[in-house]
Amino acid sequence: MQHITILGATGSIGVSTLDVLARHPDKYKVHALTAHSKVEELAAQCAQFRPRRAVVGSAEAASQLASLLRAKDIRCDVSYGEAALCEVAAEADTVMAAIVGAAGLAPALAAARAGKKILLANKEALVMSGQLFMDAVHQNGAILLPIDSEHNAIFQSLPQSYARSPEGAGVAKIVLTASGGPFLSRAVETLEDVTPEQACKHPNWSMGRKISVDSATMMNKGLEVIEAHWLFGAPASQIDVVIHPQSVIHSMVSYVDGSVLAQLGNPDMRTPIAHALAFPERIESGVGQLDLTTIGTLQFEKPDFARFPCLALAFEALVAGGTSPALLNAANEVAVEAFLDRRIGFRDIDRVIARVMHENEHGAASSIEAVMAQDALARAAARTIVAGIAR
Repeated sequence: MQHITILGATGSIGVSTLDVLARHPDKYKVHALTAHSKVEELAAQCAQFRPRRAVVGSAEAASQLASLLRAKDIRCDVSYGEAALCEVAAEADTVMAAIVGAAGLAPALAAARAGKKILLANKEALVMSGQLFMDAVHQNGAILLPIDSEHNAIFQSLPQSYARSPEGAGVAKIVLTASGGPFLSRAVETLEDVTPEQACKHPNWSMGRKISVDSATMMNKGLEVIEAHWLFGAPASQIDVVIHPQSVIHSMVSYVDGSVLAQLGNPDMRTPIAHALAFPERIESGVGQLDLTTIGTLQFEKPDFARFPCLALAFEALVAGGTSPALLNAANEVAVEAFLDRRIGFRDIDRVIARVMHENEHGAASSIEAVMAQDALARAAARTIVAGIAR
């Protein structure tokens, strides 16, 4: 029986994780559920899964949640804030790290320092503090399993010996696939007029608003490139991105002998979640079997950096190293929020990020404090730029 903490339980990954757990009550028990402000949704989850602890983002939300749980006669310790998130992350056997953005870094790092099995859906933890995070994993005997469908596919396509000896595994390239999002075929000059509703309408995946916008700009893929570097020890020159609109091949590994191994499946996050939960075994996920005959054609093309400048900026940040990826991530979070609030346009997102990266010097990612200082600097710079172009 594994005891599970889900960080970000009311988000799309959290909901999918609970769906898989509900199919296997003999294998998994929920220890803690967390959410930022979706109190009613979290209360409903607590009523179904009866965790020992629940964590929210504020004292007001905690009071509201406690009241809802009392009304349902549910016993659950309710707390709030980052310190409480770090506590529950260090308590369970397995931690699903699915808080979106920089807010997920501290609890994910707490799980690593506690030597837990970490199912990592929060890519920002590695984007912002890759070496520091991986050092914490290795030094404390934690187990790190990727949940992003692309990185999970790569993990499944690599030999077991890769973690011990990457040099002897014969890997030539790691190839991340990308759907291209909702604007793959739209004329580039019309992207200035994209609305938040259009950007959030992904053709294949059901995701949160922020991640959906990241997919539309392909910043999501850029962050995944940086994440792949840290997860698999691959330099930027060994990581490729290919657009694959059907989202059937989730990623591939190309070998020096000419072989290419790929992981295929229907576009449903329950597959990588179930794989990581049960690894090295397999469990039923609720996802239907893939029928290639109904798909018919699989298409591939190279990404166009003129259409997707955010992807180019992410490669630039990876090559620059240090805290440059932290600048990239923070500027992107501020710019996407401003776009969703209709204060800036869609194509202003990459312009804000580029200015923050190019107008501020990055430093060494020598400590979490240094990383967070650069994060704060980038957010302040991005907000100033947004204020100057706000509609």
